[in-house]
Amino acid sequence: MKNKIIVTGGCGYIGSHTVIELIENNYTVIILDDLSNSTEETLHRIEKITNVKPSFINIDLKDELKTKKVFKEHKDAKAVINFAAHKAVGESVQKPLMYYKNNLYSLINTLTALTENTINGFIFSSSATVYGTPKSLPITEQSKTQRPFSPYGNTKKIAEEIIDDLIKSETNLSAISLRYFNPIGAHESGLIGELPSGIPNNLMPYITQTAVGIREKLMVYGNDYPTKDGTPIRDYIHVVDLAKAHVLAVERIIKNQQEKPFEIFNLGTGNGFSVLDIINSFEEVTNSKLNYEITDRRAGDVPKLFASIDLVKNKLGWKPSKSLNEMIKSSWDWERKLNDKS
Repeated sequence: MKNKIIVTGGCGYIGSHTVIELIENNYTVIILDDLSNSTEETLHRIEKITNVKPSFINIDLKDELKTKKVFKEHKDAKAVINFAAHKAVGESVQKPLMYYKNNLYSLINTLTALTENTINGFIFSSSATVYGTPKSLPITEQSKTQRPFSPYGNTKKIAEEIIDDLIKSETNLSAISLRYFNPIGAHESGLIGELPSGIPNNLMPYITQTAVGIREKLMVYGNDYPTKDGTPIRDYIHVVDLAKAHVLAVERIIKNQQEKPFEIFNLGTGNGFSVLDIINSFEEVTNSKLNYEITDRRAGDVPKLFASIDLVKNKLGWKPSKSLNEMIKSSWDWERKLNDKS
C-alpha cells in the first residue's frame, strides 16, 4: 500500500508544489484546504502534471469538530504536512487577531486531531522570520529566535513553541519544522506557480506583474542599506527545491531516522541576492527593461538575511538545484501563461 499523507493548505503555492512531489514519489495525498487564498482549479492543474487527482476536502481547520472528523476518517495517514495559514506580512500588521486566530486555531485543532488518531508524523511550514534581525550571518539553526516584526512571523514562532511543548508531553509525536527563506519560481510545466490575491506582498510576483502591465511599476524600498548596492539582500529558493525537502522530511520521519523528536532545518540556498540583483537578473532573462523606482526604506526591513544550509545537507541529504536565473525564468513563464489565459 502507498503511504498516505495529509497536506493542509495543499492548494496553496508551496503546498501544491509539495503535493506534486509527493505524488511523484508514490504517496497518496489528502488535501485539506478552505480555498481562502487558493482555488480548486489547482487540483486540475496537479492532475495534468501528475495524471493523479489528489483527494480534496474543503474544510476550515478552525472548526474543531469537523477537523477531528476528517482526521478520524484518515487515521491511517503516516504524516501531516501543515501549510494552512494566512501569510501576508502587511495584512497581518493590519489584522493581527485574524492572523492569530486562523494560524494558531487551525494548528491546535490539527495537532489535537492527529494525536487523538495516533498519526505520529508532523511537518511544519515555518519561516526565517522567527530569527528576527540576526546578530550574525549566515543564519544557522542555532541562531537565537527573536520576536518577529509581524504578527504573521510571530504565529510561526508561537507555532514552533506549541509543537515543542506538545512533543515534550506524553505523546509519540515526531515533528520537523522547515524554516523557509524566500521561495520564488514555479513548476517547470508552467501550470502551477505563485498566485497572490490582490496586490502581491512578495518581490517576485510584483516584478512579473509589473512586467506584464498589471502593476504600473515596482517600488524598491531603500538603496542606502549597508550592502553592495544599497538594497536589501535575501536568500531566494526555488519552490520545487523547497517541495522536494518536504518529501525528504516525510521520509525521515516514516523511516524513524530522526536524531530527536523535534528537528528544525533552514531551507535556502546559502546565497544572498539584493533587490537590484533580482531586477538585473530578470532583465537579463527576459531581455526587457523593468519599470521600477527607488523610494524610502520600508519599516521592519533588515539589510541582510541568508541561510546556512549545512545541517539540512548533512541530515536530509538535500541541496538546492536551481540557479537564480532558472528561478526567475520559471516565475516569468508562469506569469506569461497566466496572462495569456486571462
